[in-house]
Amino acid sequence: MKLKQYLVLSLAAATMATSFQACRPKGAGNAVTGDAAQRTYIPPGQYDEFYNFVSGGFSGQMSVYGLPSGRLFRVIPVFSVDPEKGWGFSEETKPMLQTSHGFVPWDDLHHIESSFTDGMPDGKWMFANSNNTPRLARINLQTFRTDEIIEIPNTGGNHCSPFTTENSEYVIAATRFSVPPDGEGDVAIDSYKENFKGHISFVSVDKESGEFDIAFQLKTPGLNFDLSSAGKGVSNGWLFISCYNSEQAHTLLEVNASKNDKDFIMAINWKKAEEYFKAGRGKKQTNVRYAHNKWDEHTHSATHEIKTEVTVLDITEFEDLAYLIPCPKSPHGADVSPTGEYIVGSGKLAALIPVFSFEKLQNAISNSDFESERYDGIPVVKYESALHGEVEKPGLGPLHTEFDEKGNAYTSFFVSSEVVKWNIETLEVLDRQPTYYSVGHLMVAGGNSKNPYGKYLVAYNKITKDRFLPTGPELCHSAQLFDISGDKMELLLDFPTIGEPHYAQALPANLLMDKSLQIYDINANKHPYKTNGEAEAKVVREGNIVRVYMTTIRSHITPDVIEGIQMGDEVYFHVTNLEQDWDMPHGFAIKGANNSELLIMPGETTTLKWVPDRTGIFPFYCTDFCSALHQEMSGYVRVSPKGSSTPIKYYTGESKPTT
Repeated sequence: MKLKQYLVLSLAAATMATSFQACRPKGAGNAVTGDAAQRTYIPPGQYDEFYNFVSGGFSGQMSVYGLPSGRLFRVIPVFSVDPEKGWGFSEETKPMLQTSHGFVPWDDLHHIESSFTDGMPDGKWMFANSNNTPRLARINLQTFRTDEIIEIPNTGGNHCSPFTTENSEYVIAATRFSVPPDGEGDVAIDSYKENFKGHISFVSVDKESGEFDIAFQLKTPGLNFDLSSAGKGVSNGWLFISCYNSEQAHTLLEVNASKNDKDFIMAINWKKAEEYFKAGRGKKQTNVRYAHNKWDEHTHSATHEIKTEVTVLDITEFEDLAYLIPCPKSPHGADVSPTGEYIVGSGKLAALIPVFSFEKLQNAISNSDFESERYDGIPVVKYESALHGEVEKPGLGPLHTEFDEKGNAYTSFFVSSEVVKWNIETLEVLDRQPTYYSVGHLMVAGGNSKNPYGKYLVAYNKITKDRFLPTGPELCHSAQLFDISGDKMELLLDFPTIGEPHYAQALPANLLMDKSLQIYDINANKHPYKTNGEAEAKVVREGNIVRVYMTTIRSHITPDVIEGIQMGDEVYFHVTNLEQDWDMPHGFAIKGANNSELLIMPGETTTLKWVPDRTGIFPFYCTDFCSALHQEMSGYVRVSPKGSSTPIKYYTGESKPTT
C-alpha cells in the first residue's frame, strides 16, 4: 500500500511538473499595466520608498533591494564567507563563522524578521536564521553588518525562526527536524517515536545592545516545526507554530508524513513559560555545546566562545503551556492578523484556508473543550471550537499569508502559482493574480506588524522558466512586485534575486536613512593593531610572525615597499583606513593570498593573514576604486629564502632605517 501511495503521488507530481512546463499561462507577457514602468521608476538622484531585506536562501546571505525599483543595493554577509568584503577571511571576522562543529563557511538563510517595539518595526536590527547548522544572526541596521551569531543547541534544522515577540523580548527558533537531545550519543533512527524530540528556543534580546542569550527552551514531542508567528494586540503573550509530521515518521516523509488528514498549529503561552523559567522550574542541561559570536564596533573585531548550559522546560510536564489546534494538512504558515485576533493556517496539501479565532481558542481552553485523546501529553483543542471559518476554494497549495492595513489578507499558492486576496472577517475571496511561477513566501510592507504599511506586495518565486534570458541549466530566482493600494492587485515589476529567496521584510526608507552610519570615528578605533597615522606605520618581526602596521589613504599605501620577509613567515597586514569621508573604503590584496581581499571602511582596521609559498616579488594594491590615481595605489613585498641575511626594511617614498 505504501509503495502504491508513493507511485501515485510521484506520478501526480511528474504530471503536474510536465503540464506546468508545457503550458505557459495566458497573458504572461502582457499582465503588466501600461503605466507600470512609470510607477516603479525612480528618477536619478531620488530614493526608493522602502528598503527590502530579502533572504538569500542557500547563498547564506541577506540582500537589500529598493522598492519600488527592485534595484539591488547591497549583499550583507551573514552565514557564508564573502570574498568581496573579506567576511570570514579577515582575521577579525573569522570568529563570526565558528560553531561547535568548527569553522562553517556556509549556510542556508531562509527567514528574516525585524526587531519590533509595540508590534512595529523599530529600525534597530534584522534577525536571520540559518537552516543547516542551526544559528540565529542579528544584523545592525546602522552599519548593515552582522553583529552577532548564536548557535542553537538541541536542534536539527533551524527553519522555524527568527520570529519575534511584540517587543522583541525574544526571538523564537524551533527545530525543523526533531532529533535526540544533544549529548545522547548513538541513537537508533527507527527509535524516533521514543527518543526524538523537538525544541523551541526563546532567545532574549537586550533592549539596548541587542545581545542574544538563550533564556530557555521548551522540549516537545517529536514534531517538525515549519513557521511561526507571535501573538500581538489581544494575543500578545502567545506564540503560534505550524507543525507537521504528526505521524512521527522517520523515512520517506513525502508519503509517511502526509497520511493524517490534519496536523497541528501549536499555541504556546510564552508569558506563562517565562514565568515558570524565572521561578526556577526549568532543568539545567549541561551536556550541550553551542557557539556565541559577537562583533565589537570599537575593536572592529569578533569574539567567539563556546557555551555549555541551557535551561529546558518539558511542555508535557505543565498543564497550561501548550495546546494543539488541528490544521489541515501539512501546514506551512501560521500567521497572525494585525489585531492579533485571527491565526491563519496554511496547509500545503489542503484546498482551503482555516482561520482560527484567538477569543474562541481561549474559551475552548477555559472550558477544556479538547479532543478525548491527547497528543503525546498535549491537549488538542477541538477544530470547530477554535475555528473562525474557512476560506473555501481559494487555490492549490497555500503557504504563507500577509496582511494589509485595510483588513485584507494575501496568501501565496505554490501549486496554482498565484496570490489570492481575501477579507479576514468575511473570508470572501476578493482578487487573485498569477505569479510566474510557483510562489513560496510573499511579503507585504509591514505585513506582519500591528499596522501594516501596505501599498506593495512582493511574491518570491521558486521557478522562472521563460521570464528571463536563459543562463544554462539553472535560471535566476525572481521576485514580483504588486501594487495593492487599490481593490485589485496590479503586477508592476519582475526582478531577479540572489540565491533562493524565502521571507523578507520591507521598512520605510525614512525609518533607516538618517540612522545609517557614514564613517567609523578613527579616534574611537580601539583595534589592538590600529596605526595612528602614516608616521606610525611599521613592520615588526616577532619570531616567524611579521606584523605590518599599514595605512591607506587616497592614493597611496604606507609602507609600499617591504623587504626582509622570509619563507616560513606568517605575515599579518593590519590595515587602517585613515579616511574620514563617507563612502571612501579602501581594499587590500596581495598576489598569492589563498583567502581573499580586504575591504576596509573609513576609520576601520582590518587584518589579512598571508603565508608566502615561494621567494620573489609580490605586488599588493588597493582593490576598491578610490581616486584618479587608484591604479598607482600599490606596492611590493620581497620574500627571501629562510635564514636570509636580508633585514626587515620598509618605506614609502624614501628609504627608512632597517628595523
